[in-house]
Amino acid sequence: MSDLFASVREERRRRTAPLADRMRPRTLDEVVGQSELLDPGAAFRTMVERGRLVSIILFGPPGTGKTTLARLVASETRAAFEQLTASSHGVKDVRQVLARAERRLETEEEGRTVLFLDEIHRFNKAQQDALLPGVENGTVILVGATTENPFFEVNSPLISRCSLFRLVPLPAAELRDLLGRALADTERGMGSSGMTIDEGAATALAERAGGDARLALNVLEVAAIVASGKVRSEITFDDVEEALQRRIVRYDKKGDRHYDVISAFIKSLRGSDPDAALYWLHTMLEAGEDPEFIARRMVIFASEDVGLADPDALSQAVAAARALAFVGLPEAAYNLSQAAVYLATAPKSDSVKAAMGRARRIVDETPAATVPPHLRSTGGRLVSSLVDGRAPGYRDPHAGREHLIAQQYLPDEALGRDIYRPTRQGKEAEIADRLAGWDRRLRRRPRSTPPDP
Repeated sequence: MSDLFASVREERRRRTAPLADRMRPRTLDEVVGQSELLDPGAAFRTMVERGRLVSIILFGPPGTGKTTLARLVASETRAAFEQLTASSHGVKDVRQVLARAERRLETEEEGRTVLFLDEIHRFNKAQQDALLPGVENGTVILVGATTENPFFEVNSPLISRCSLFRLVPLPAAELRDLLGRALADTERGMGSSGMTIDEGAATALAERAGGDARLALNVLEVAAIVASGKVRSEITFDDVEEALQRRIVRYDKKGDRHYDVISAFIKSLRGSDPDAALYWLHTMLEAGEDPEFIARRMVIFASEDVGLADPDALSQAVAAARALAFVGLPEAAYNLSQAAVYLATAPKSDSVKAAMGRARRIVDETPAATVPPHLRSTGGRLVSSLVDGRAPGYRDPHAGREHLIAQQYLPDEALGRDIYRPTRQGKEAEIADRLAGWDRRLRRRPRSTPPDP
């Protein structure tokens, strides 16, 4: 009788559960995305299919399948599944799970227990210490899940006993496929409702979900309720916006809008307009643009358009890119915004870009240029051709006043050609003054400088 009541409760729970829970994959083949873990021959898939379980930590953004994979590890290997959440369970709960796992090992033929520990990064040292013996002796197979980098947030003794697997955000195309499955599935999805979704609305939802499958399905479910309330069987763009409780930026990452917006962002930085730079930056972030693409463009801009007028600009841009890799979105939006404001308000100089162009042009024009004899490598030369280990005629600048020596460095074919021409912008003015002083001291021809803007 108890089994009958249990099955009735399970059926009711299944009918009333959120769409994202109902659509949770039941086999590895149903999982969308995560090809590096689930393709044939991948270490994770092989481990599960062969039943050779080891403790693991799954880390990645929300909605990428950490809980699903933990459940599949247990179901595919016929192991008991226990779940704890670090934010709401303590040492006592851990010991109870370990005690039940020990009894299974003693009384059941298979007897294995998979302990899924969600938010493992929130477990304090005492909690992790209580867990360690059971993981080490195999009483439980630990599957930890975290959105944080485990190397920074999980104790070293626990990490050393686990294999780490990284989950990545689902591409929009895979989310689009997941939405289609949910709408067509008559058993667990919305297939029996007859609800459909406009192509543009589905694409916008898949892109706006930011790689989060759970969010995509939750929004789809609410959008369907919104549409049915308006006596419609098709979900529209407006329904998706209402379900998200925010407007969706119309932005095609593969079309002209993509190139127009990144162009507007770069030109706003170049034009020293921090307001416009922030506007276009957050237009891209809200639309789901790849933040690494934005960060790369800012790193390039730091040298191409700010350059030596403020050498610290490159450090700011690189730091923002590293922060993005370290903390991820949405928090890294602070770092990207800081870098954008810094780049927009920095003095500008394209002298490095211009010098690159001149250098390449002169190299093309002098294909037969030869290295002056006194600058040539000493490697492999006869000892008799060297003077104190140096090529004849070479004078070490460190032996001169202010570490300066008047001697030729360009090949004969390129003599008299200015390549680097410093501007008077920001800190580059100091470089211009320094070079001018050296030119006078060494009696070199003054180099050309761009006119002040």
